[in-house]
Amino acid sequence: MFDTRYWSAVPDTFWAVVFFVLGTMIGSLLNVCIHRMPRGESIVSPGSHCPHCSYAIPWMLNIPLITWLFLGGKCANCRAPISVRYFLVELLTGLLFLASWFAYGDRSPALAAVYCLLLAGLVTASFIDIEHFIIPDEITLGGTVAGFLCSAIVPALHAAQSPPAGLKASFIGIAAGAGVVYAILRLGKLLFGRQRFDLAPDSRVIFTEEAMILPDQTIPYEEMFYRDSDTVLLDARTVEMIDRSYANVRVRLSPRALRIGEDQFPPESVVWLEVVTTEIVIPREAMGLGDVKFMAAIGAFLGWQACFFSLMVSAIIGSMVGITLIVFKKQEWSSRLPYGPYIALAAMLWIMGGNRLTAWWLTR
Repeated sequence: MFDTRYWSAVPDTFWAVVFFVLGTMIGSLLNVCIHRMPRGESIVSPGSHCPHCSYAIPWMLNIPLITWLFLGGKCANCRAPISVRYFLVELLTGLLFLASWFAYGDRSPALAAVYCLLLAGLVTASFIDIEHFIIPDEITLGGTVAGFLCSAIVPALHAAQSPPAGLKASFIGIAAGAGVVYAILRLGKLLFGRQRFDLAPDSRVIFTEEAMILPDQTIPYEEMFYRDSDTVLLDARTVEMIDRSYANVRVRLSPRALRIGEDQFPPESVVWLEVVTTEIVIPREAMGLGDVKFMAAIGAFLGWQACFFSLMVSAIIGSMVGITLIVFKKQEWSSRLPYGPYIALAAMLWIMGGNRLTAWWLTR
């Protein structure tokens, strides 16, 4: 099926169009994943519908790129605005698929197809992380498994000559990617173990069974608590629980105990807690566990070399973004930007030529 002799018999222009159109179609599916996966909804059922009025979108109004432009970015039924993100994801995915074909199609159509699969995952992870500050396990852990299996099917992913060699390289990439990022995570805990949030007056912070909900973001407990000593600390004007309330008390939450003033509760016994405060201090990592699993997936597809490249380049990208925010006096935005998209962009650069650039640099 992927024999280059058959593919080369058809003009490159044809395959370029095919990959771009296919990319926009996959991008339409990625929009569904980006919207539904963080909410725990099925990506299969129900079918495409308006998020405002639940209008079931017929196929003739579900054509990538064209439909959004034709309708002026509005629902055909209720005329509510549809985010430009839908158009951008379709366009970006189409362009990335096209770039993958131009970079690898003449060498190996199978390699180009697998890179398209990875690029789709990187796009989905980035947009979810930007909006929700999480990367779902379906992408990270699922991507790790997919990369491992693809390494057997297409050993050329790791410049290997046989499936066993491809699997070995993939396993090393998984171990290196997850191991190095986890080591950075632990070091970051020692160096930058706390983060202070200054909130607007009378801001409400809600603690559920799974996460802490700030006015502008949600932080899962797994992103804050790695040790029993990790503690969320705040001075609350009011505290509301299901069966009691407090005023002007200090609140401390750790994996082992919830302390409100002089009272102490097992955290698992408190299913709902709402506080009003102007400042909160949380335990914070240089990276989250989602980034550890994300890098493992990248290593599964691209190998350990790509992991180190992605770490270094993502740090450079993050520094450039930070400097830009400082120049424009928007440095407070830096705490609202997750690290996952930087890693994804660096991995994309590796796919699109960073591997060849690194090989050239090392052999100079």
